[in-house]
Amino acid sequence: MSVPLTLLGLLERESSHGYDLKREYDTYFGRGKPLPFGQVYSTLSRLARDGKVVISEVGPGEGPDRKRYIITDLGATEVEQWLTQPVDPEPHLQTVLFAKVVLALMLERPAEQYLDTQRHAHLERMRELTEIKRTGGLVDGLLADHGLYHLEADLRWIEMTGARLDALTKMVRP
Repeated sequence: MSVPLTLLGLLERESSHGYDLKREYDTYFGRGKPLPFGQVYSTLSRLARDGKVVISEVGPGEGPDRKRYIITDLGATEVEQWLTQPVDPEPHLQTVLFAKVVLALMLERPAEQYLDTQRHAHLERMRELTEIKRTGGLVDGLLADHGLYHLEADLRWIEMTGARLDALTKMVRP
C-alpha cells in the first residue's frame, strides 16, 4: 500500500485536515494496521515539499494549528498515473515459506512438521477472516475475501509441496 498516493487520492476527492485523512485512511485501508499520526503528517510534509499538495488555510486546533491540505495538479497527475498502472502480480517466486522448507531439508530438520504448523496457522487465519466476512460490512468482506483467496492458494502449495518432499530432499541434499 502506498501511503503517499493513497493520501493524495483522498485529497483529490476533497481537501482535508491531517486528522480527517488519518481517520478516512484507517476506515478504508488501515484494517488491522492503523496509520500512525506521525506518518500522516510527515507524509503530508513531504508531499507539500514536492509540490503535490498545498496548505490552504491554517486554523486553531485543540493542539497545534490545523492545516487544510489541497492536492495540486502535479499531485492529481500522479494519482491518475498510479491508478492506471497495473499492480505487480503477486506473489514473487521466492517466498519465506519456500526458503524455510528448503533449508529445513538441507539441514535435515522436519520440513513436514513445519508445513503442518504453517497449515494450522493458515487455517486459523482463514477462520478469523471468515468471521470478519460474516460480521463486517462490504469493505471488510471484500478485504477478507482477498486474504482468503491468497491463503487458499498457499494451502494448495503446502499440500503439493508436502507431496513432493522426497523429490525435493534428493535435489537439495548433496
